[in-house]
Amino acid sequence: MLRAAVPGAGAPADRRRGCERGRKRRRPRSGGSAGGGGAAASAPEPSAAPTLEAVAALAGVSRATVSRVVNGSPKVKPAAAEAVHAAIAELGYVPNRAARSLASRRTQAIALVVPESVARVFADPFFASIVQGVALALAPTDYTLTMLIESEQDPGKTRRYLAGGNVDGAIVVSHHTGDHSFAELNRSLPVVFGGRPLDASAESGYSVDVDNVGAAADAARHLIARGRRHLATIAGPQDMPPGVDRLAGFRAGAGAASGAGASAAAGAEDAGASASAGAAGMSGAAVLVEYGDFSPASGAAAMRRLLERGEPIDAVFTANDQMALGACTAIRDAGLTVPGDIAVVGFDDDLSAATASPPLTTVHQPSVEMGAEMARILVRLIEGEEVPRLTLLPTRLVVRASS
Repeated sequence: MLRAAVPGAGAPADRRRGCERGRKRRRPRSGGSAGGGGAAASAPEPSAAPTLEAVAALAGVSRATVSRVVNGSPKVKPAAAEAVHAAIAELGYVPNRAARSLASRRTQAIALVVPESVARVFADPFFASIVQGVALALAPTDYTLTMLIESEQDPGKTRRYLAGGNVDGAIVVSHHTGDHSFAELNRSLPVVFGGRPLDASAESGYSVDVDNVGAAADAARHLIARGRRHLATIAGPQDMPPGVDRLAGFRAGAGAASGAGASAAAGAEDAGASASAGAAGMSGAAVLVEYGDFSPASGAAAMRRLLERGEPIDAVFTANDQMALGACTAIRDAGLTVPGDIAVVGFDDDLSAATASPPLTTVHQPSVEMGAEMARILVRLIEGEEVPRLTLLPTRLVVRASS
């Protein structure tokens, strides 16, 4: 580290003026002369940063051993590694990341890619939870995190950055069917998707997800168990895995013929719910459906469209909590009550769910853990380990006053 210092005592005035005009004087190295008397005195040199060799000398090991410790190699005896770490701490040695990258052909950087607009990313609390989880998982590692949000002016910018060797791997969340570029990158760059990719070309990749179909079916069964018979749903975008799967799951839970397999697998509780649905004359096809983009405004607009149909509705399931909040607003604006007239169930259990009015019944998905698991799997992929193609995390229904 270079630190500014006043010129040494006794330096000629013309020399001081010259230094002031040309450059700042540097503080002399520890133990050196303060610069005294004559014109022959040389300018003080900057303090040298600790080197790998200095660490090796202090630790009493070879330079190669220090290098292995710095690079996280397990092929070092514990006593030697402890001595190296102690020497690093004493000397304040900082590894040269650029040199390490050249030697290992790694950047020690991971990208978190969100193919959404900046406005969407910073408005939806789901993304904050994902970032939190990724950051927590990477904290004990040497990897740094780079967040890449879709450029609306230049959609190919993110792909070019990833293909340019700037990162060792990427996590892609909130992806759409049209995001083919990320599926293509999966062949040359380790990529982990948040949610199963809908693109057939990316089906051989790696992903972390929840059982969206089963969780949405649970929401339908809950509403039927509460005596609701006129179900509606506000589905998410149909070019995204959660939008497709949660709609299919809700229809299955409501008794659709296409959900018979899922109902059988779910066991006795599911069978009871299916019987209730059958007694009420309900089927998946009878569920009223509107669509939103996961924003509160789209949830409100979709709820208004449902009400304008003039068909009876006593319950609505939305594909995320933000749309549920919008739906509740539209229900109240129509002079109706939640849950008196219409019960509402969301999905995510984000920070707004428990504080909504009334508090929102919702499917809890572990978003922080999802982010952490994606990061852990990606690091293992980069390190050459075998990992499962699909990792499913559990969900649970959190029942509150809205249903």
